[in-house]
Amino acid sequence: MKKFLYTALSLMIAFAGFISCSDDQTYAEQKDKERKAVDAFLKRDVTIVGPSGDTICNVGVINVITEQTFLDQDSTTNLENNEYVLFANNGIYMQIVRRGVGEKVAKGQTRQIACRFIEYNILGDSLQLRNDVSYWHTNPDIMAVTNTSGTFSGRFVTGDMAGSMYQTYGEEKVLEGWLAPLPYIRVGRQTTAEGEIAKVRLIVPHTAGQSNAASNVYPCFYEILYQECRD
Repeated sequence: MKKFLYTALSLMIAFAGFISCSDDQTYAEQKDKERKAVDAFLKRDVTIVGPSGDTICNVGVINVITEQTFLDQDSTTNLENNEYVLFANNGIYMQIVRRGVGEKVAKGQTRQIACRFIEYNILGDSLQLRNDVSYWHTNPDIMAVTNTSGTFSGRFVTGDMAGSMYQTYGEEKVLEGWLAPLPYIRVGRQTTAEGEIAKVRLIVPHTAGQSNAASNVYPCFYEILYQECRD
């Protein structure tokens, strides 16, 4: 039943993407439309709500900082100023809400990381996917992440343990956007009230996004929790 529901959802997302990108638009025009949507999102003071009208995430007006400022601040973003760092090489914006507990994924390591998230289609102005609800409680999105000399790659768990990303988009490779925070956060498990797991917020352009975003040229906002899987 779960597989059927998310196959249907995948088709709906694909259809929505098709409608949003008219056949007479060039790729350059689609990219320009995406850029303008991101620029507007930064200034809009967006609040993301669920189907029942409950507030899921208040994004707020975003203050963009450079990578140099980010590094000068010990690779942190000031939450009081609602800062997001813009990575110039891939167009990803990132806010580190919490650095997390445990250790970073070290060079040469492969770690299993469970993710809880919301995915918001910025161009479509809509909540598109989430696994932070009871429906997905037993199937978080798990990715096997490898750090190869500072370059991160990852694969989603498939089969019976597949989470919502793989079931919705059918892509085993982890999108670049989800890997971008890993050099800066720690991945562990919460063992004390104060020791909360890593939490980030991202704006991910289509070039670093999931397969549907890539093919239909739209950006997504994510709020993601990263937690080490149990042995």
